[in-house]
Amino acid sequence: MVLVLGLGNPGRRYEGTRHNAGFRVVDRLAERRGVALDKKQLGALVASTDTFDLAGSPLAKPFILAKPQGYMNLSGQVAASLRGFYKVATEDIVVVHDEVDLPFGDVRVKRGGGTAGHNGVKDVADKLGTPDFIRVRCGVGRPPDGWDTADYVLASFMTEEEAQVPAIVDRAADAVEHIVNDGLERAMQAVNTRPRRADPTPL
Repeated sequence: MVLVLGLGNPGRRYEGTRHNAGFRVVDRLAERRGVALDKKQLGALVASTDTFDLAGSPLAKPFILAKPQGYMNLSGQVAASLRGFYKVATEDIVVVHDEVDLPFGDVRVKRGGGTAGHNGVKDVADKLGTPDFIRVRCGVGRPPDGWDTADYVLASFMTEEEAQVPAIVDRAADAVEHIVNDGLERAMQAVNTRPRRADPTPL
């Protein structure tokens, strides 16, 4: 069993913000699999299906998609509760989140490491009792000079950025499917070591 947890803030006010990249990726995964994130469970909207893989990969596992419905910095208790309920091993938890330390448009996969000041990731690590879960990091870039980081991630993408976000969300969703179907090492090789794309264009 794999738990895929997209981080974000609930409510229409936050729908288009940089901080809700994780929600958008989980929504895309649900759309691809034809499942609805309409089950309320343990503080999250949840959907499940048998497997991402329709071709019978020997590494593919059943999965849970989840969007915590408290604020971002309280995501950890949801992660811990779902881990316990579904008996998911910590190494099979995938957290999808925005990352200011990556250039806009970059998608990277890793296991463990620090939290880089991301309060949602920090709370997940605290409540799980370990940072050793998988992260799919969606680069939103550093804030411009004079911007507070919190204000920046809670602001909507600029119009020029938003036009490129669907392609970025697709690449992050592809990364999650690589993890579930092919295992972490092969997913990292596929996602992290590819030549950097010419798009999205820097702003």
